[in-house]
Amino acid sequence: MTQHHGAPEPVDPFTFEIVKHRLHAITEEQGITLKAVSGSPIVTEACDFNTGIYLRDGSIVCIGMQVIMQAGSMALVIRNVIKDCTENPGIEAGDMFILNDPAKGALHPPDVSIVAPVFVEDRCIAWVGTCAHVLDVGGMEFGSWCPTATERVQEAMLIPPLKLVERGRLRNDIWRMILGMTRLPQLVGLDLKAMIAANNVARRRLLEAVAQFGEATVLKVMEGLIAYSESRLRARLRELPDGVFTAVDYQDHDGHANRLYRCHLELRKHDDRLAFDFSGSSPQSSGFINATESCLIGGVCAALFTMLAFDIPWTEGLLRPVEIVAPEGTICKARTPAPVGMATVATGFSVMNASVAAVSRLLSCHPQYRRHARAVSRGAAPVLNLAGVTPEGERFGTLLLDILAGGGGAMLGRDGLNAGASYPIPTPNIANVETNESIAPILYLYRKFIPDTGGAGLYRGGLAAGMALTPHKVPEVMANLVTHGVEVPNAQGLFGGHPGSCVVNTLVEGSDLSEFLARRTWPADVAELGGQHRNLGAKPGRFRLRSGEVFAYTWQGGGGIGDPLLRPAQAVARDVRLGYVGRAAARDLYGVVLSPEHGAALEEETKLLRQALSRERGAVGRAPTSGGGLAEGKGRGDPESACGLLLLLRHDGNSYLACPCAHRFCPPQENWKRLAVRLRLAPNALGPLITLHAGLQAYGFACPACGRLLAIDLLEHDEAWLHEASLTGAVALAPAGMALRP
Repeated sequence: MTQHHGAPEPVDPFTFEIVKHRLHAITEEQGITLKAVSGSPIVTEACDFNTGIYLRDGSIVCIGMQVIMQAGSMALVIRNVIKDCTENPGIEAGDMFILNDPAKGALHPPDVSIVAPVFVEDRCIAWVGTCAHVLDVGGMEFGSWCPTATERVQEAMLIPPLKLVERGRLRNDIWRMILGMTRLPQLVGLDLKAMIAANNVARRRLLEAVAQFGEATVLKVMEGLIAYSESRLRARLRELPDGVFTAVDYQDHDGHANRLYRCHLELRKHDDRLAFDFSGSSPQSSGFINATESCLIGGVCAALFTMLAFDIPWTEGLLRPVEIVAPEGTICKARTPAPVGMATVATGFSVMNASVAAVSRLLSCHPQYRRHARAVSRGAAPVLNLAGVTPEGERFGTLLLDILAGGGGAMLGRDGLNAGASYPIPTPNIANVETNESIAPILYLYRKFIPDTGGAGLYRGGLAAGMALTPHKVPEVMANLVTHGVEVPNAQGLFGGHPGSCVVNTLVEGSDLSEFLARRTWPADVAELGGQHRNLGAKPGRFRLRSGEVFAYTWQGGGGIGDPLLRPAQAVARDVRLGYVGRAAARDLYGVVLSPEHGAALEEETKLLRQALSRERGAVGRAPTSGGGLAEGKGRGDPESACGLLLLLRHDGNSYLACPCAHRFCPPQENWKRLAVRLRLAPNALGPLITLHAGLQAYGFACPACGRLLAIDLLEHDEAWLHEASLTGAVALAPAGMALRP
């Protein structure tokens, strides 16, 4: 990261705000231009791209509101262009450079960046750039998702920094070489032209701002924005308690075998500094799930920008108080030539999931910012590419991004949003069903919310959607499916909340769909179809979807927060009426008994059932354990603040973490879980749509005095209990009258 050498001279506040908003307008116009020219549904419908303005050294000044992970990628791309091209072939006015090599800053090969220097006379004063996921950049498989790859050269053409536009003129030799390596030259060509057009607009608009306000003023505002972001974030970090906050996420199946990989994060916060340390993660894989350096940075940025800097401009300044540590050769920062084709939606997602969980644990320890803590949203992204020939004999190819409609994680105080999972994409969008059916010869049977996908909790996780499709008017389409999270519920909950559902991929062979259509009826769910229902697992790769066969998949929901037995019974009854929660889950997970006639919660029966479920946790009626615990109502101590849903109590001059029932565990530096009741949890105890990898075990941790479920860990069998938060500094006191209990 670029070092900060002091704040620039100030510009008057009015001019600063005007120029700042002009810069944001430029990145917005970049995005509008890109979507207007591109013919790819990935860009025009799903907004899988980003735009940005950068200082002459590549420092982030302003980014678009699309895919946050790509912002850090373009910064690395620009720095590698400067490093590789300054001397030969040179960087001049009117030039643009193209790159998709992960060793040079790309997230993974399908994410192509085109960046352009901005010159005033003979001086480069800034850069503008666009990055977009393109449908195919060669390699072993259509769409450049290659689960059997063992090295990067098998996955795609790898473009180092190349001068695609020279002094304003397209280089036809480079253009023909690139389009000669893709299976969809017309669509990819439109994407590249769209990126060039977007950069032309951004460069022109930036030069207009320079002409209006002066070069010195515009550069001072750009540098001032970075300094302002840094200052604001450092001030916020100083408000938060010092400590170490830990999170872990897993990848199932590497494309070759169903091996398990750990992404382990230790987040260290001291004064105005943060360190994201992934040193405890697994060694890199022989398969294509490894993360690149830019993916590592992008995954951290997705949590950092949206959670800690939600009201701060997203610039390079946010990265200056941050250290990101990952030894080369680990799954989080793979060494070349390890394959990385699935980096963005594999280990890159795990980096993001772990960062969200750890930052949430930090935020939950502050009375003002705890409302921004959240459980993990949609922890996996199934990638489905479709290709083949249309009924008219034309070749087609597409990538379905309906999977953005996963479930949002719950927040402290409210349920997660249904289909609200895309916090790394501030302005998410999915294509209309009719749009996708016009691009590919497919027919949707449904796209709908799936019950029981949201993680159970005091605050419930948001529901994920799911869909089913079949070929239409063609004998078959070729499908390529890769994902993770089939045997790992990556959307983990917080503070006793359950994880969201796992991904479920189902192929129905020999279906009776034609009989439904002959009767002019329609299956409401894939379960209604006859035929052989086959679970495809995480990474089946290429398979043929033949006429009459149906492919259906369900995505991950959001994690819950807090013990599900504490959710108001009438809220659970309402969830059942709305179709969010099934009757069986209402009883088994929430302990709510519903009347068979009207579905209302039966208060007395519910109370008795919840008492019985609490007793099964081995807590109610037992004496408190050796932590110096206090029975309900005795020697409660003075509540100082909260750490998640635990209290921080002051008693006899010492601070203790305590259950809301007042049972004390231990000082805030220690791991309270060693004094809790530990429960081995079967997958069905977490939710009806959860499957666990053979290498994983779920554990619950309950208060020994009241039976409240306070945490759930997903751990490898030889892994120690997760020490979620070790507070090493002073914790902000709760304001008078603050409700510390859920």
